Amino acid sequence: MKFDKPALTAELDATDLAILDALQHNCKQPLAEIGKQVGLSAPSVVERIKKLEESGVIRGYAALLDARALGKDVTAFIGVSISHPSAFEPFEKEVDRSGDVLECHHVTGQHTLMLKVRTESTETLERLIDMVRRVEGVTRTETMVVLSTHAERTRVALDASEAPLPRRRRPPKPRPGDAT
Repeated sequence: MKFDKPALTAELDATDLAILDALQHNCKQPLAEIGKQVGLSAPSVVERIKKLEESGVIRGYAALLDARALGKDVTAFIGVSISHPSAFEPFEKEVDRSGDVLECHHVTGQHTLMLKVRTESTETLERLIDMVRRVEGVTRTETMVVLSTHAERTRVALDASEAPLPRRRRPPKPRPGDAT
């Protein structure tokens, strides 16, 4: 699956990275609070966030839900082999119709695609696997059911200390004859 608006490599400074990190931690915190953290006013934070959204660095905002609390007790990865690149688009369209498919990645290795799925039970997982296998062009699947999860992150690791510093305008050099 390709995202509609790919982010171009953006020139991000340490302040942008700090804002992004704060938003990833809690995007519902007041903008004035983010401003305190990064040394800007709330309107300046708003302007930077708007630019980050327009450039595609920020793709959207979401609530993180506990899948198990919502009855989605089975997590699995399904490796899918596809016979020909022309089968990608029909496969992706079919997968998009299933709410139980959380992620779809084009990968290297023995599979063409890797799906991350969450379903209610092994019975609903089996139905999902059957649906995947019926898609034209699918030649093979391999399913790995998750027994437990040690770490699962949605945050992108950001190190603001490695970002280029914001460019500051240098004061003009005094010209001969200027008053000081």
